[in-house]
Amino acid sequence: MTGRDYIDRVYEQVVQRDPDQPEFLQAVREVFDSLPPVVDRHPEFEEAGVLERLVEPERSVKFRVAWSDDQGHVHVNRGYRVQFNSAIGPYKGGLRFHPTVTESVVKFLGFEQILKNSLTGLPMGGAKGGSDFDPKGRTDAEVMRFCQSFMTELQRHIGQFTDVPAGDINVGAREIGYLFGQYKRLRDEFSGVLTGKDMTFGGSLARTEATGYGLCYYTAEALKTLRGDSFEGKTVAVSGSGNVAIFAIEKAGQLGAKVVTASDSDGYVYDAEGIKLDVVKDIKLNHRGRIREYADRVPGAVYRPDCSGVWTVPCDIALPCATQNEIDAKSARTLVDQGCTVVCEGANMPSTPEAIEIYESAGVLYGPAKAANAGGVAVSGLEMSQNSQRLEWTFDQVDQRLKEIMVGIFNKSYLASQEYDRPGDLMAGANIAGFMKVGQAMVAQGLL
Repeated sequence: MTGRDYIDRVYEQVVQRDPDQPEFLQAVREVFDSLPPVVDRHPEFEEAGVLERLVEPERSVKFRVAWSDDQGHVHVNRGYRVQFNSAIGPYKGGLRFHPTVTESVVKFLGFEQILKNSLTGLPMGGAKGGSDFDPKGRTDAEVMRFCQSFMTELQRHIGQFTDVPAGDINVGAREIGYLFGQYKRLRDEFSGVLTGKDMTFGGSLARTEATGYGLCYYTAEALKTLRGDSFEGKTVAVSGSGNVAIFAIEKAGQLGAKVVTASDSDGYVYDAEGIKLDVVKDIKLNHRGRIREYADRVPGAVYRPDCSGVWTVPCDIALPCATQNEIDAKSARTLVDQGCTVVCEGANMPSTPEAIEIYESAGVLYGPAKAANAGGVAVSGLEMSQNSQRLEWTFDQVDQRLKEIMVGIFNKSYLASQEYDRPGDLMAGANIAGFMKVGQAMVAQGLL
């Protein structure tokens, strides 16, 4: 049996078991398509059933989250934690609070997290979790009550040596604080069980900036190595306006680019003079407003209600930082036709398979999410290290380590693409480099 035969057989098993989980199937298919030459060269992976085990979470928890709003009305949401793989370290991955959260979404994110964490070089396994709770429009008191109810169940399954959650969409410093407080109250211990914490109780400097900064460090290294180029003088389109987008805009500007867009789920703004970051930070970080307010406050800026329209704006570099599958084939074709030559992903799986095919056929420099957006979990790992040592590193120390990790991720991916006859294919390279470490660890630890 060839490597392709083995991979196809395992994938069909996944389809039969989880036919109603499109996001998860998409993530598995994307990784598996890169692995035939690896399995051909390493038959021990098939002999040990590595792929069969890789696609099945070690543990999945689904639970009820009951909470009351400020009027005393009871609400019930679903909570999830998928602990996917612990071959190279304790489970590690974010929590997402959003109405689109389903078991399929959590599983795709957890599966991606296995390889992403592997690429960082830090000892972290893969996991993900969250809830279909929507914090938008909720008061601080309501969010606190939800977080406390959520953690009352989650605390049974996590710990600093078992599973260390972090934030993700709609789970920022406020939510992490409430979650940590409830864990501490229930377990009567102060430990590094969550990352993304406030600096007053064990957080790390540069954690808020990490994913956006890391995305730009990765993109800059890819531009330098593959194109002999840089951000200098480039026009950049960014989607999103959360932490990832905000700090990608900030770092791209520091590296000499002009970022002209930002968006949220309602629409996007275009500012030909360059996005005024202080305005976006005030709207999003200070009072959790909507991006449409930017156009009211900045003369010459334009707001459009369709958030997918951000990809109709001419640009040299696109940095999607919003959510999964935000760039479809139509948007990808528009980007390419209008001169975009680089797409590096700050969100998780923001490009559909059809969009990726268009990038590849057009010769676009494509940096996949599991490599390009690994900066957040990398600094989460560094926060874990600081917590274990009871130390606090400076911003510059963390930022320098982040840059080294992101450059290392690019180099691992690039070298793997060359070794397995896919030169310059950074998606295949990331999949292969991430998989090799995890697969070898699984073989070494026996049938678990």
